[in-house]
Amino acid sequence: MQVVLDNLDVYLEGMRTTVALTLLSFAAALVIGTMIASFRVSPIPPLRGAGAVYVELIRNTPLAVLITLFFFGLPKAGIQFDSFFVSAVIVLSAYTSTFVAETVRSGINTVAVGQAEAARSLGLTFPQVLFVVVLPQAMRAVAAPLGSVFIALIKNSAIASIIGVIDLTFVADQVANDNPTNAIAAFLGSAVGYLLLALPSGWAVARLERRTAIKR
Repeated sequence: MQVVLDNLDVYLEGMRTTVALTLLSFAAALVIGTMIASFRVSPIPPLRGAGAVYVELIRNTPLAVLITLFFFGLPKAGIQFDSFFVSAVIVLSAYTSTFVAETVRSGINTVAVGQAEAARSLGLTFPQVLFVVVLPQAMRAVAAPLGSVFIALIKNSAIASIIGVIDLTFVADQVANDNPTNAIAAFLGSAVGYLLLALPSGWAVARLERRTAIKR
């Protein structure tokens, strides 16, 4: 593992990029996914249809295909992003938002129908019922599944390396190319980096699950 120690500063920089990529993408995915979930339970058929099409189209397309189409296909249509990092955040956010949407929707379905009916009887509109009454309870119910989506995103962020984002995977590939006899060690160093990010996240999710279970 000497090759990893010799390039430790580079690995740490790649880890910082991976962390930033994950946090920004998840924050955006949480907002987008919650909005799509609200579309999917909306009483307006076109919104339900739009939400379903978005989820099925994005979720069932491989992430590598999405990022390739976005980064290499859109410029041919005159749409281009100068930053590799921004492009990766957009694609990861869109992809992850579909899983967030389905997770949040399942949480919405756990809330008793009577609560929504009672809120409507008080004169609340659908958005008020959703955001004031239903979603706060739904989010507690799906805190742990959303944590699992976050952990999956940490690993999925490695796909950004194929468009040149200097994350952990990109760093490992560069170190392996510079030290071909130590290629396995170079990628093991990257794997350790992902473990250092994923394991604490898993512990945090388990703790959050216990706390939300007590509150419920």
